[in-house]
Amino acid sequence: MVKKQQEFDESVEMYLKTIAELSAATVPVPVTLIASRLGISTVSASEMVHRLEDQHLLEHTPYKGVRMTEEGFRRANAIIRRHQLWEVFLYEKLDLPWAATHNLACKLEHVPSPELEDALDKFLGNPVRCPHGNIIPKAGDSRVPIVGKPLNRYSAGQWVVIERIPIEDDDLLHQLEDAGIAPGTRVEVLDPPGQEGNTSVRWGEKTAVFPPRHAERIYAVADVA
Repeated sequence: MVKKQQEFDESVEMYLKTIAELSAATVPVPVTLIASRLGISTVSASEMVHRLEDQHLLEHTPYKGVRMTEEGFRRANAIIRRHQLWEVFLYEKLDLPWAATHNLACKLEHVPSPELEDALDKFLGNPVRCPHGNIIPKAGDSRVPIVGKPLNRYSAGQWVVIERIPIEDDDLLHQLEDAGIAPGTRVEVLDPPGQEGNTSVRWGEKTAVFPPRHAERIYAVADVA
């Protein structure tokens, strides 16, 4: 019984975290998008959405999607905060690969211990951002500033600085790591999306091509230097 409750609680946390991440780009968030992101059926996603709505964590508009309430964002950001603190620890203190920290942190984020969280935060020197550039919510935060815009919204010839990876997709993180691109990397957008919608960038002597689903998950800011 205890194990089933724990699994349910972790499932709720994954839904809240996922919806909060998707809300940075799309509001309301379609239930189909939630299902796709979590790799589950739309029926299963709909059932959980109704449960979360009953707990006043979401507001659901039929045929449109969901919006998080302030309490929903607060709960989601508590999970995101733990996740990102663990990412910093794994990357900076254990020297684990940049692209590997996300999945490992997913397994550690479900330990809701304020004492552990505060100790970890203090041990790490109160970090402001995770290794993937995202602002770490402060304890009790319901809102976090949205910085930058997707890479595929910039025009050819523009120089931008990679800011953050808001949705930490495994394939994307490994592509970025293999290419040597991380938050702070200055790149030039080479050409507008072609027929396949790809986005190309250049920095130094290197180039990289990102498919649409990756380019829209890489947030950058215009380089004003």
